[in-house]
Amino acid sequence: MSPVRMVILDFDGTLADTAAVIIRTMQATILELGLPSRTDEQCAAMIGLRLIEIAPVLFPECSIDGDLYARTYRRLFHEFDTDGAVVLYPNVVETLKTLKSKGVILTIASSRSHASLAEYVEKLGLSSLISYILGADDVEKGKPDPEPVNRTLERFGSSPEDVIVVGDTSFDIMMGKNAGTRTCGVTYGNGSRESLSDADWVIDDFGKLLDIFKKCLPHV
Repeated sequence: MSPVRMVILDFDGTLADTAAVIIRTMQATILELGLPSRTDEQCAAMIGLRLIEIAPVLFPECSIDGDLYARTYRRLFHEFDTDGAVVLYPNVVETLKTLKSKGVILTIASSRSHASLAEYVEKLGLSSLISYILGADDVEKGKPDPEPVNRTLERFGSSPEDVIVVGDTSFDIMMGKNAGTRTCGVTYGNGSRESLSDADWVIDDFGKLLDIFKKCLPHV
């Protein structure tokens, strides 16, 4: 098995638990725009898509403008994103520190905006660990398109076989597969084990990522 030199991480549902504030914001957006009601489960299934892409998928019977949905969501999100509303999952920092100490490049490819992503990376104390971030507005095509992975590979001059994409939804796994990387799904976020069935590995705890690296990097 070829060594892995880079990990491309999802943020929401993989590194940080943002589901509650996202769903609360989505429900408030739906209410304000007078859209048909959706369950929390239906809203959660949209996590991983870019904001501008959610409305056509979640409301196929409506002609809601994606930009209007995105603008409304962003405004309301700032109201609900209070101190402590978003926290890292267990074992995230310790695992990232171990991988970085072994020379693994750690990056994030997220469907949230670059500014929001950068703010969370700083606020949650990940700045010294993450070498590169890509937000929704940094690419023309979001997940599951491979563009976020390809842009990251170009940035570091890496090859797909050097990389593992780690995420909690099928959008993350499909993005990695479409780019030719190996993939790892995490079950504690917004996806289910069934939805992650195409991943090369599936783990229930972020710390288990180190077990995968023991196969790919014997010195970890």
